[in-house]
Amino acid sequence: MKIPVRYNHVGYAPQCAKIFFVNTKELPCDRLAVDDCFFRIVKVGRGVDGVQVYEGRFRDGTFEHEGLCEYTGELLWSGDFSVVREPGDYTIQIWQENRIEKEMLLFETAPFVISDGWIYRQLLANIKSFYFQRSGVDLLPEYAGKWMRPAAHRDDAIEFHPSMQRKGVWNAHGGWYDAGDYGKYIVNGGVSVATLLLACELADESLCGEPVPCQNQLREAILGGGVESGDGLRQYSLKDEVRFELEFFLRMQDEDGGVFFKVTPEHWDGFVSPKDSDLLQKRMILGKSTTSTLNFAGVLAAAHRVYRGSDAAFAERCLQSAVSAYRWAVARPFVDWPHNTEGSGGYGDEHAEDECFWARAMLYRELQTRGGAFAGMTAAELRPQILEDMENLPPKFGADWRDTQNLGWMGLALQDQDVELRNSARNALEKTAEDIVEAQKHDAYGISLSKFIWGSNGEIANHALTLAVVKRWKKDGCLDDACGSDCGENVGGGEREARGKGLSLDFWCRELLNFIYGRNPVDVSFVTGSAWSSPKFPHHRLSHSDGVTEPIPGLLVGGINCDRQDMHRAPHYPGELAGFSYTDERCSFASNETAINWNAPLTAVLALLCC
Repeated sequence: MKIPVRYNHVGYAPQCAKIFFVNTKELPCDRLAVDDCFFRIVKVGRGVDGVQVYEGRFRDGTFEHEGLCEYTGELLWSGDFSVVREPGDYTIQIWQENRIEKEMLLFETAPFVISDGWIYRQLLANIKSFYFQRSGVDLLPEYAGKWMRPAAHRDDAIEFHPSMQRKGVWNAHGGWYDAGDYGKYIVNGGVSVATLLLACELADESLCGEPVPCQNQLREAILGGGVESGDGLRQYSLKDEVRFELEFFLRMQDEDGGVFFKVTPEHWDGFVSPKDSDLLQKRMILGKSTTSTLNFAGVLAAAHRVYRGSDAAFAERCLQSAVSAYRWAVARPFVDWPHNTEGSGGYGDEHAEDECFWARAMLYRELQTRGGAFAGMTAAELRPQILEDMENLPPKFGADWRDTQNLGWMGLALQDQDVELRNSARNALEKTAEDIVEAQKHDAYGISLSKFIWGSNGEIANHALTLAVVKRWKKDGCLDDACGSDCGENVGGGEREARGKGLSLDFWCRELLNFIYGRNPVDVSFVTGSAWSSPKFPHHRLSHSDGVTEPIPGLLVGGINCDRQDMHRAPHYPGELAGFSYTDERCSFASNETAINWNAPLTAVLALLCC
């Protein structure tokens, strides 16, 4: 029988809220009232197996949402065991009271953990996932373990696509594979790198105080030389991993400042290894565009801030390249993206205004620190255009490769030289955070989507990132005075009739993570290797061609997608309603593909919650 309990399959932090749901339509008895059932939290493991630590009652509905879940047809009850804080492994038991047996056990979940360390462990896995996406280099056994592989797709002397009418070859070595395919893209890589650089910047600020042993380990994982990942393997720090992609970006810039759009095979690869792909077809580089060049400018300006303290020469090179790219793009505002999409994703974008704002904002905050012109550009010349951009491009719930303005807003909000722009940016982002939380309050699962689209998990992670960033400057991490400084630990015991009121940004951020890690209609923890329910068959060529049974760990799959663009591949979706539009099958590229731009915001959120 299907388990009707919706909970975080990985774990909860001891001091934070622990809320789960039950789909009453999957209970074995019809017409059960909320007062007919209760739940128990049971500690499991060596020496304590089956010890009850808490018993609680259910509440009709979730948060401020009452009745049926519109996108699943489920009638949900919510249970709260926030008062349980002792670290350990636990299960949730659902019990029914009846006149004959008095108490009857209906269901018991798989174990989950209560621990401060679960987010850190997931952070390490997410950082490591970018190493597994590396192109053109050996993945070494001391880093990759059983997922090691030889170098392929070196891309150090590839031809230009015929549409470019350009002779010769180009060095586009390195970089990350984008998703489930073997393409390498500037626009999607750019929004991913910018998101990870944001995490590095904020982590550096948070971890710069007095050294604490646990913080030292976190600093090494994000900013230092890397750590042991817990499975006996070594791994690079997030900052080092991002630099691997940045080196590829720098190779993608032409001598005139413009930036090539992507590296792609001639045709879509089958589910073959990179080495076999090399033997089957050649790869090419495709032409420059306005959006790819502005995207590059925003990324490289952000890189200047992150690397200037550790490698000044590299940081200066990044800023110089960003200025050169920006000048190329503003002189050519309508250079279209390459329309040849055979063998790779299109990433077509007709509007470059958001990329232009992002690039301007990042250049502005870096040039302010120069005290004069840099490469012939000053901060003063950019400010009037930034003010106009802020009028025309309000923040969205999150950034993505097509809508990048949030990266500009966050860049302005996190600088201190121009207080007027900083305060304006912060006010706008706070309003956006309020809108995200309001959407969460009225959603049955506590998420903020208006529709489940391709990459909905990436959308959810980006919304969580907006909340996590705004939390950095809000007193006590709250949007209103009624909020306490906690992350929801006092929610439990029925003390608040409306859970949505007066809770912190940390609480709502973690609620979005709960959906990603299992508290969702399809009962899946959407990150490979994270839990018993995690995807086993992602649409990911590397995972299906390496001879290893388990998929590469730490990869976030796209998730529920009501448009189901893969129906011609005959995937087996578990239901007709929108909320059941996910299946763990290789053929389901619409719901089960992985992508670096979905992993990046999740990685950033995990890092900021650790800090």
